[in-house]
Amino acid sequence: MKKTLNTLAILALSAPAALAHATFEQTEVTQDATARMVLRVPHGCGAEATLRVRIAIPDGIHSVQPMPKGGWALETVRGPLGATYERYGREITEGVREIVWAGELRSDFYDEFIFRAYVTSDVPAGETLYIPVVQECASAAERWIEIPAAGESGDDLRYPAPGVMVVTAADHDHGHSHGHTHGN
Repeated sequence: MKKTLNTLAILALSAPAALAHATFEQTEVTQDATARMVLRVPHGCGAEATLRVRIAIPDGIHSVQPMPKGGWALETVRGPLGATYERYGREITEGVREIVWAGELRSDFYDEFIFRAYVTSDVPAGETLYIPVVQECASAAERWIEIPAAGESGDDLRYPAPGVMVVTAADHDHGHSHGHTHGN
């Protein structure tokens, strides 16, 4: 009986670590389309509350619009994009490079942080797009910024950046019957 309890205790201690990563709700985004991104934050820094959530916007994404959250201050850091894009007949050369929500999320609570962004075809299809996130607490931080090297997966890393698979519009629509056409 004692051995079983020890095993259960070890499993109980190790299981939350595997589930405790910051992740996105959706598993994929489509090239040349606007994606609604929902970041899930399941815990703080140990017992400390999360006071700030920062999302770094990678190259190949533009027209970023964060969703305000009640009780949280929201700011964006703007800067030059890695390339020039054309959308709706205008050139886009700068935009949101970082989103910062500041508030308080108790360590035993869960919350979601939402933004929309246009994913360009500069982001390769068939690969994972990693979007680094930092949770800041009073005296510590959880830096979900590690990106796997070739041959690695996020499971090999202690603090993997949350990621989503990038697909083409054809792959996204494959096998789906919409019953309507998309117009501009």
